[in-house]
Amino acid sequence: MKLFSSVHDVADIKQLVSSALALKASPYAYGDLGKNKTLGLVFMNPSLRTRLSTQKAALNLGMNVMVMNMDKEGWALETQDGIVMNGTTVEHIREAAAVMGEYCDILGLRSFPKLQNRDEDYNEEFFNKFVKFCGVPVVSLESATRHPLQSLADLITITETNPVPIADRAKGIVPKVVLAWAPHIKPLPQAVPNSFAEWMSRAQQEGMLDFTIAQPAGFELAESFTPGAKISHNLDEAIANADYVYVKNWSSYKEYGQILPFPDGWMMDNEKLKLTNNAKVMHCLPVRRDLELASEILDGPNSLVIHEAGNRLWSAQAVLKAMLEEIK
Repeated sequence: MKLFSSVHDVADIKQLVSSALALKASPYAYGDLGKNKTLGLVFMNPSLRTRLSTQKAALNLGMNVMVMNMDKEGWALETQDGIVMNGTTVEHIREAAAVMGEYCDILGLRSFPKLQNRDEDYNEEFFNKFVKFCGVPVVSLESATRHPLQSLADLITITETNPVPIADRAKGIVPKVVLAWAPHIKPLPQAVPNSFAEWMSRAQQEGMLDFTIAQPAGFELAESFTPGAKISHNLDEAIANADYVYVKNWSSYKEYGQILPFPDGWMMDNEKLKLTNNAKVMHCLPVRRDLELASEILDGPNSLVIHEAGNRLWSAQAVLKAMLEEIK
């Protein structure tokens, strides 16, 4: 694996999940795989779980790790070609990415969208140019449109906590997974829900689960991210008999980056939980308590948010292992 930017970079998602769970059971089994190899983590935006989990994953594999917070420590980067750099940018991405590739065997990059121009964000120009010019394998630590390490961790979590008895799974019975939009005070990117929808749609195609998306009208994701997903504008109907509810806010894709008017009743709480099949509740974190998700759920037995965050380590380690095996 030379690039990990979406589910489309993974030939076999079941195998990758199995690899992650094997690493979880034996974290240091490949402790020499990354010997004398260096992982560079490049952050254009803040991070907690992504930075710590990916750094720990690399250390488990014997790698050295360098972290660069470009928003605080680096030069302002230019991405456009053919212009005179007589403004605020100091270094071009062509040189910056290439130099990082000289120092590192694998690079991870995190960058957020501006939520101002949909075409600009969805073209992923910054991420794609970084991949083009750095010359080494790249793992996405979140981009303008996707967060694949998070989504892999989510699928790992669902796989290992699957409530369907093994005998029933043999009959084709699968858990019902619902991605549920939640309120927020500011517009958030579509990266996490886009990515979650892509991975769950792929898992649905492979017979691993049944997938539904619930959001108010106007908050539909781009159709390219939701093939085969059931779409609902009614939260109560969508979560009926659900085994998992994945809570996340996102801004409008159609009215790009906007928070549109929406009816009351879109926050998951214990009353909503009664409509489900005693569903486990997931969120990528950070979460705004009692706005996006009720504290009574977060502090209760149905919450998987810490378990899910813990699996970020194994998703990163499985991806890094696959990359190291190709460059060894």
